Amino acid sequence: MKKYIDTGKKDTRSGFGAGLEELGKTNENVVALCADLIGSLKMDAFIANNPERFFQIGIAEANMMGIAAGLTIGGKIPFTGTFANFSTGRVYDQIRQSIAYSDKNVKICASHAGLTLGEDGATHQILEDIGLMKMLPGMTVINTCDYNQTKAATIAIADHEGPVYLRFGRPKVANFTPEDQKFEIGKAVLLQEGSDVTIVATGHLVWEALQAAESLYEQGIHAEVINIHSIKPLDDETILASVKKTGCIVTAEEHNILGGLGESVARVLAQHHPVPQEFIGTNDTFGESGTPDQLMEKYGLNATSINEAVQKVIKRK
Repeated sequence: MKKYIDTGKKDTRSGFGAGLEELGKTNENVVALCADLIGSLKMDAFIANNPERFFQIGIAEANMMGIAAGLTIGGKIPFTGTFANFSTGRVYDQIRQSIAYSDKNVKICASHAGLTLGEDGATHQILEDIGLMKMLPGMTVINTCDYNQTKAATIAIADHEGPVYLRFGRPKVANFTPEDQKFEIGKAVLLQEGSDVTIVATGHLVWEALQAAESLYEQGIHAEVINIHSIKPLDDETILASVKKTGCIVTAEEHNILGGLGESVARVLAQHHPVPQEFIGTNDTFGESGTPDQLMEKYGLNATSINEAVQKVIKRK
């Protein structure tokens, strides 16, 4: 079994900041906009090196999206930054009309997604953003798992023509993917090969899936673990190849199971190769205030819950 090493916990939002800093040096068309959350989005280094390419919009997120759309007309590549709740729910109409409908080359970069925002509570813990964004025609949706992958994704989306939603988080989590990785939009990453069950995970749940796979291995269950960083476009081919081998699947995400990765996977299976599926995610509920660890435990978004879901889905084969 392949072992993955946590090289030191880092927050994925800092991966975004590092990627944006790199783009400031290598792509003169990249500009950044922020809604009064520079420190939270880790944009400081980009601003220090490129002050003329940064726009502080203030607490006016809808205006930020409109300005970003306008900047693309002049050939700029705008990266907007604020919390995921404000990047999607608060400004959905502006994204739909000014960015998605017009196919504008805007990169919507969203931090503090999911339950792991923690103590700020339900009003800030958006759990429906992936669903909102993946339903928009032409919108690419990416949810990265660690610091290194977030940095790589930030750099990669600058070369992608069209609107992108990049989702990342606040807490420090395991950093285990290669520092020199090549990020391919729409291409899943097979982390662990197995024959008994497929575990498809995204974002913070990828590391939990790997921890679950280690525990399952000790029980004689060989789990195949796939990192789905690109929720749209979804790598149907990799998912189908895996379930044809294992015969069952567990999907894991820090998002509502209604409208999230799990439902996208279920559609692919229903159309091409139906197999038993179990869902790890929040179940039609808002979050609440608490530490990230407390919330992930309460809502069943951890390795223990993935392990239990695997035991359940294998019995359904």
